[in-house]
Amino acid sequence: MDIDAFVTAHRPQWDRLEDLVRRRRSLDGVEVDELVDLYQRVATHLSIVRSHAPHSPLVGRLSALVARARSAVTGAHAPAVRELVRFVTVVFPVVAYRARWWWAGVAAAFLLVATALGAWVAGSPEVQAAIAPPEEIKELVEHDFADYYSENPAASFAAQVWVNNSIASAQVIASAVLLGAPIPYILWVNAENVGLIGGLMVANDRADVFFGLITPHGLPELTAFFLAAGAGLRLGWTMIAPGPRRRADVLAEQGRAVASVAIGLVAVLLVCGLIEALVTPSPLPTWARVGIGVLAEAAFLGYVAYFGRRAAAEGETGDIELAPDAAPTSG
Repeated sequence: MDIDAFVTAHRPQWDRLEDLVRRRRSLDGVEVDELVDLYQRVATHLSIVRSHAPHSPLVGRLSALVARARSAVTGAHAPAVRELVRFVTVVFPVVAYRARWWWAGVAAAFLLVATALGAWVAGSPEVQAAIAPPEEIKELVEHDFADYYSENPAASFAAQVWVNNSIASAQVIASAVLLGAPIPYILWVNAENVGLIGGLMVANDRADVFFGLITPHGLPELTAFFLAAGAGLRLGWTMIAPGPRRRADVLAEQGRAVASVAIGLVAVLLVCGLIEALVTPSPLPTWARVGIGVLAEAAFLGYVAYFGRRAAAEGETGDIELAPDAAPTSG
């Protein structure tokens, strides 16, 4: 590459970026857009120069200019309301939507295991006897399972459920740093618990109590858990197979996006906690309690499908705007 010709062709853009950076506190809207555009262009120029003439003094000059421009661009934060709206309508739903096949697979595997274990327990007196003595099983199916939802004041119970579920979901996502290896075990333990308790309830003719109590909050709560697990597994797989892009770039992008799942699920699990504390133990008829759970589930899935599909069609990934470690490309 002819460095002199390259400088001649692009010096006006560099000078203009220098001027905008110097006046960054007094720019109008059009000039801010121009600053962002020139920052991206000059970052690309820097990448080209580094590739063809890594020892050129021009590398130092452009590096300093790009660093100053990056500070100017990332230092101008969007209003908090705009960031919140973007998170709710773009970031969280598009990350969930793009990972939909991951958490759909997690859900299918979980339900298969839980159903198989439940059927095994329900159909085998020997297995039931191995789980616990008959008097303990009787106490569980006749009292303990139902009493769990009403033995504490609703407000404190809702807060406890919300905090516990939020921490559990965040731990599932965080385990992706170990390539997602702990996630199948976590899923197995939870599926085992659901299957064993469900099997004992069904075997003792308490299936109506089991499904009547677990369905209202269980539908959205398990969906949130599946989403956390699917997002975590997807991030873990990114470490193994990043595709044609640099592993570090893909991992940084996916890591930031998946962190948004943990944040978004805090709100989702708050709703689940309120349902579990206020609806599940309420005197409402079973059909009404189950109906509330089904409506909550349908609302969440519809929200992800509508906003997630729209954002994905617009090319959104759920990553932050103007990510500082995004590698510029030419062309």
